[in-house]
Amino acid sequence: MNVLVAMDGSKSGEWGLNWMARLPFVEPPRVMALHVLDPHKPRGPLILQADGERYLQKEIQRMETCSANTIKKAIQQLALLNLNGTAREERGAVESVILKHAPKRDGLLVVGSHGRDILDRYMLGSVSTTLIQYAPCPVLVIKGKARPLGRIALAADGSDASAKALAFVLSKFQPNRSTDKDGYAPIHVSVIHVMPLVRYPWLGDFDEQIIEQGVRRLVELGFTAKPVYRSGKPSEEIIKTASKERADLIVMGTRGPSAMSRILFGSVSTRVVHHANRSVLVVR
Repeated sequence: MNVLVAMDGSKSGEWGLNWMARLPFVEPPRVMALHVLDPHKPRGPLILQADGERYLQKEIQRMETCSANTIKKAIQQLALLNLNGTAREERGAVESVILKHAPKRDGLLVVGSHGRDILDRYMLGSVSTTLIQYAPCPVLVIKGKARPLGRIALAADGSDASAKALAFVLSKFQPNRSTDKDGYAPIHVSVIHVMPLVRYPWLGDFDEQIIEQGVRRLVELGFTAKPVYRSGKPSEEIIKTASKERADLIVMGTRGPSAMSRILFGSVSTRVVHHANRSVLVVR
């Protein structure tokens, strides 16, 4: 599987590469670490017009130095983690460049959510929202340091989008993880279905058998799994249940940014990404 890890010079980028080394992929990923330098977006305001040009040149030099250091560290980290991959710098608008290099549908895009300061965090939040909506492949938003994947919270609503999320887990992840005692333990998947308090006609009737079938498929392949039913606001219940289930990763689908049901419910994934305190994999 081809994986693009967006690097910004912060810990989030380093965590992204660490996640690629720790996740129990069926096949080792081929990783590209990408740092985007946008010379049209200097980090500080041009306060004095007379000194604006001089400030801009100094800021671009600083950004170039930061970019070179980021690429150097990424190359070292790839080697240290024994990951098959490369690192490169590109210039242009961050979202556009990342989307241009994003893997196709069968790949994975990895982006952080914690920058070096308030400005970084604001920009990363905006970038992750755009990528979730428009990337041609699943997007993993990193929220913290990599750790062994022992428990997954899989959001399911019976839609094609949630079926794709389930298919990703079944096809891309091994059902077992290594333990500290040189053994293996099955990965546990909590399949979470949230029934909205307000039902809309175009959503159709919920078929509980779809959730139960997903659980059975997971168990047949070697995972442990159970259904978890909740009612309420989907994004809030997914986050609360993932915390209660001690999930290391939230996996969910997204319906995209169009059509009436998508306008109302397609942003659930965005809200979960923004408010969850754990990493989120959004599958398209």
